Amino acid sequence: MSRLAEFRALEQKLAAQLAELESLKNDGALKQEIEFEGKLRSLLGKYGYSLRDVISILDPNFRAESVTRPMKSVRKPREVKVFKNPHTGEVVETKGGNHRTLKEWKSEYGADTVNSWLF
Repeated sequence: MSRLAEFRALEQKLAAQLAELESLKNDGALKQEIEFEGKLRSLLGKYGYSLRDVISILDPNFRAESVTRPMKSVRKPREVKVFKNPHTGEVVETKGGNHRTLKEWKSEYGADTVNSWLF
C-alpha cells in the first residue's frame, strides 16, 4: 500500500471515530453515567472512602485478586499428528514439529511434501 493510500485510509478511520465520539457526546445515557460517576467520586472523597472500601462493604465475599490479577489461560493440548512416509511405509506420531525423523524427511523431501503425508 502506498503511503498516500495509507494516509487516506487513516484519515477516513479518524473521521469515523470523530463522528462516533460526537454521537456519544450527545448520548443521554452516557451523560447520566458521567454525572453519576462525578457525584459518586465527590461523595467518596467527602467521607474518605475508596471504591475498594465500598465494594467490601457491599459485598464482603468479593475477591479483589480475581480482578487485579489476570487469569491464567488454559491452553488446549496439542493434537497428535500422524505422518506416513509412502516410500518406506514408516509412521511417525508427533504433537509438534520437532521430531527428528520428521525433520529428516522434510530436509530430504521438502516440507510441503511431508505435510501432505499427514493422516
